[in-house]
Parts: sequence; C-alpha cells; structure tokens
Amino acid sequence: MKGQLLQLLRSANEIVSGEALSAELGVSRVSVWKHIRKLREYGYPIRSSPKGYRLCSDPDVLYPWEFPQRESKIHYFPEVSSTMDIAREKARSGCSDFTVVIAGRQNRGRGRLDRTWHSVEGGLYLTIVLRPLILPVLSARIGFAASLTLCQTLRSLYGIEAVVKWPNDILVAERKVSGMLAEMEAETDRIRYINIGLGINVNNDPTPVEPHAASLREILGRPVSRKNLLAEFLDAFEKRIGRNDLETVLHEWKHYTSTIGRVVKIVTHTEESEGNAVDVDENGALILELSDGSFKKIIYGDCFHRSGRIL
Repeated sequence: MKGQLLQLLRSANEIVSGEALSAELGVSRVSVWKHIRKLREYGYPIRSSPKGYRLCSDPDVLYPWEFPQRESKIHYFPEVSSTMDIAREKARSGCSDFTVVIAGRQNRGRGRLDRTWHSVEGGLYLTIVLRPLILPVLSARIGFAASLTLCQTLRSLYGIEAVVKWPNDILVAERKVSGMLAEMEAETDRIRYINIGLGINVNNDPTPVEPHAASLREILGRPVSRKNLLAEFLDAFEKRIGRNDLETVLHEWKHYTSTIGRVVKIVTHTEESEGNAVDVDENGALILELSDGSFKKIIYGDCFHRSGRIL
C-alpha cells in the first residue's frame, strides 16, 4: 500500500485529494491518512492541505516498497552490526534465493581479512543471499559475477571508467569505490547458500579513514540516488545469475580489470607475495609471476597495486 500510494503522489507531481487516492487504492480516506502519517514518520515530506496531499521531494530511502516486485525479499534496517550477520541468520533459517538485507549504516561492517568497513550514512551497504545450483568448487564465480555486474552498472549509469581490482574491488581512477565480501556454507556437492556483501561509497565520505577511496558523489560532483543504483544492480545481477552462464564470467571480467599486467602485492593472514599479475584461472585464482621466473597461484587475499614490472 505504501508503494502504491507513493507512486500515485509521484506521478501526479501536484496535490492529490484524499478522495482520489481513496478511490484509486480502494481503501477508506481514513486508511489513506494513516498511511500518509506513517510515511511521514519514515521521512517522506508529504504536505497536507484542505485540497489533499503532495509529495514535496523524493528522499533517497531504501525501504522495501521502493523496490516493486522485490518487496517481500527486501529487508531494510536503519542500523545493524553487519548486513552479513543478519543475512547469515536469514540464510540458515531458510530464506528464499535473492533475499537482500540492506542497512542505513553498520557499526561492525567487515571487509576482507577481518578488516573494518566503515559504514556511515550515505553509503550503500547490503548482503544478497544466493542459493545457486552449482558445485562448491565453482562458487568463486558468483563473486566475480557480482563485481563484474556492479562495474558494468556504474559505467552504464554514470559514464565513469570503473574497473575491477582482483578479487572484487571496484576502482575509479585508482580510488576504491566499492568492496565485496563473500561467505558460503556448503556440503561436499551442494551449496547451501552464498552471501555476497557489498559496500559502495555513494554519498558518504570515506577519505577520513581510507584516503585512497572515493565516493560516487565526489567523482560525479553531485549526489547519487542509492535507490536507483541498487535497483539497476539487482535487476542486472539477478538476470546474469538467471542466465546460468558462469562459464563466461571470468573471461568477461578480464576485460574490466586493472590488475592483470601489473605488479601487485597480495596480503593474506599468513604471508605476503609480490609479483607480476599475469592471469586469473578458471576458478578465480590470481596467477603471479615471481622475480625468479616461477609462478604462484593466489586463491584469496588483499591485493595492492604497485607501479612498474618486477621482471
């Protein structure tokens, strides 16, 4: 009902009488008034007058009713510890495929290697619960599909030269715009779920804690609708997953990465490796050419770009 009511107010772009809203929605005028009051509590600037109601501006909010056809799978929280924590609970409780947990802010957001992802208001923080019918050995391709889709979405919507840094960060002009974290529970031959967590710097300022990061607002010089970005990304990502063409994802991903062909340092919990990034294999592992001419396969870690070539 909230979504339908907002749609009517947006399409009119003027005062709409309570009687007209009541007739269009098939509810009483009292019911209309109650929904209007609730929407105001959620932050929608709806002005009332003897003639009716008017939506004065369209706030950039991420409530379920802002995503038609997805409302039952969207779970929005103004503040949580981490969307990954909530998504894990929902996945283990049997939530449906492509359930999405969104937070206005996180107070314990996580990045790779247990690093903190600072999650202040204005950014986009979400986790998607997926239940792909693939073997666990192919699970890394889901993460590559997510980062590839987000990279393409940013290019399409805003005309920016977004690229992917292995394994799944998004950079613009060498500055980090987005990071991703994946979590999986599986049996020998079956994936129970894969949770894809995304943090995107949209209208927040990440530079006080991460000087080499950037927000879309800074890059474009204007505020960006998180709602529109998320809607476009979810549609594109679900369509890609639905095509079941994960065999081609890594090949396509390579066309958008700035990692291959560069000197990189990879940091894991146990070691650091430095070399020329020469390729990514069929399971997403990075192939490094070391200074002695040997090759090393890196499955997981934080990647730092360096200048020049070692050899």
